[in-house]
Amino acid sequence: MYICVCKGVTDSAIRDAVHQGADRMRDLKTCLGVSEQCGICACHAKEVLEQALMQKTLAQRHST
Repeated sequence: MYICVCKGVTDSAIRDAVHQGADRMRDLKTCLGVSEQCGICACHAKEVLEQALMQKTLAQRHST
């Protein structure tokens, strides 16, 4: 699903960025351009970021 229409960023792209080390909105803005233009996507991008970080944390706990 598209999260940022201005930059064409999907929820999958945000999850991929998290798996590659992004852990803040600033990181998503730098690597994907999220919320650089109109900013409407910021709240949705933050939700996806937080969900992906939670999933990453749970996966790390289960792998140890």
